[in-house]
Amino acid sequence: MSDADYTATRAWPFEEARKVAARVNASGKGSALFETGYGPSGLPHIGTFGEVARTTWVRNAFHRLTGLPSRLVAFSDDMDGLRKVPDNVPNKEMLAGHLGKPVTAIPDPFGTHESFGHHNNARLRAFLDQFGFEYEFASSSDYYKSGRFDAALLRMAERHEQVRQVILPTLGPDRRATYSPFLPIHPKTGVVMQVPMEEVRPAEDLLVWTDPDTNERFGTRITGGHCKAQWKADWALRWFALGVDYEMSGKDLIDSVKLSGAICRVLGGEPPIGFTYELFLDEEGTKISKSKGNGLSIEEWLHYAPPESLAQFMYNQPQRAKRLFFDVIPRATDEYVQNLDRLRAAPTPDNPAWHIHGGGTNDPGSPVSFTMLLNLASVINADNAEMLWGFLQRYAPEVTPESHPMVARLIERAVAYYRDRVVPEKKHRAATPEEAAAMRALAAALRERAVDLEQLPPDERAKAIQDIVYDAGRREPFLEPAKDGRMGVSRAWFNALYQVLLGQPEGPRFGGFVALYGIAGTIGLIETALARDPAAA
Repeated sequence: MSDADYTATRAWPFEEARKVAARVNASGKGSALFETGYGPSGLPHIGTFGEVARTTWVRNAFHRLTGLPSRLVAFSDDMDGLRKVPDNVPNKEMLAGHLGKPVTAIPDPFGTHESFGHHNNARLRAFLDQFGFEYEFASSSDYYKSGRFDAALLRMAERHEQVRQVILPTLGPDRRATYSPFLPIHPKTGVVMQVPMEEVRPAEDLLVWTDPDTNERFGTRITGGHCKAQWKADWALRWFALGVDYEMSGKDLIDSVKLSGAICRVLGGEPPIGFTYELFLDEEGTKISKSKGNGLSIEEWLHYAPPESLAQFMYNQPQRAKRLFFDVIPRATDEYVQNLDRLRAAPTPDNPAWHIHGGGTNDPGSPVSFTMLLNLASVINADNAEMLWGFLQRYAPEVTPESHPMVARLIERAVAYYRDRVVPEKKHRAATPEEAAAMRALAAALRERAVDLEQLPPDERAKAIQDIVYDAGRREPFLEPAKDGRMGVSRAWFNALYQVLLGQPEGPRFGGFVALYGIAGTIGLIETALARDPAAA
């Protein structure tokens, strides 16, 4: 695709990339720095994946547009003091004795790394590596101690009062009286101190403060990792010191972005291009909270669907609040599979799969949808992948685990999703007399045309069977007028098929299901369902 075509695309990563390109062009830098931030007191989560994936898509779009180099820095705020003991760690009593210290100065409760911060940083890197993200890892502790922030810290000290004036209007009276953007590290306890600065002497590289518990007065160096910045000031310090061009953040940080941007300007820098993404909601439309446990973890998603489906979910409308619960997994997976088919036919950046795969892929995709596999699993009560493979290879003999790795992953996860999420909710209902008559007509039509249908290629067979399904439902009470005025078949007919035959509220195109399951099997399925309820006979 030509540069002109990339310039014309309206895909949101390209819209964002144009803003970065304009910034870089105005600055004359010749490259762009993208950043994502991470709080290392906890483990990576589904939001971490979303932020890095979305930033990666913008970064790739920037390169396509400009041809310029760029970097993505995954920055760990691991010099922050530990505020509370997490619930999901061992040795909580030990950690409780180190509250307030930087997480890289606290022993690792898991006993595997030199500190709790190093442990969680390793988890972050393994997490990002799992998905093949290209990034540079950066540690706040390393940056402060190595002197990479020294010049910016001294600049903040020179403009200490101006920085304070940005933050003070947002604070209550008590905090306003003591606020400083600097947090000295206590030379005796190692705690990150939140105390007022009695003196700030940038020319002497010195902060003067008093320990409120002991009344002991201290002089702390501004540079060399002896202090750190308050988090809004810290964010601004990082933008200024590194020259960050682009960073995303959630809707809950809008005010913080504004304040950090103002501080960055006080320091003499220009805050990065920002992008505010919406937060996730649970099934009831309530904001997801880690403390409430009302969200869906990334481990749960990946247990039931491949990571590309999660990327698809993250790609769609990032500035709109979305419900994140188990029922969205099949929909996102099927949307990804459809986009993967489109990508092979036309590799254009208006397709989310183009961004998910960095422009293209050789993956042949899947001849059947994830929902179709779930419905097949439901009918045959699949408790292993081999059962699904048996039906699929009769439908599409050329498809094997080796030739179609995506299919292999879909089948494996379909079995897990069926077992854990479908079986507990599975409930057949009886057919009404009208529904039973239509289903008997469907079985008769399939039996009459079985030989001819079996001779057709899979796609044509599915379409022909779908026509038969429509014809069987073209009767009362399923008739409804279409947009062109002709009488069509209502959704109630298809709902009846799935509720009566599969024990599920809905499903994919029924013609495709019959082609996959088999005509004889479907006839038997109808006869068995109607025999369960003599009143429908």
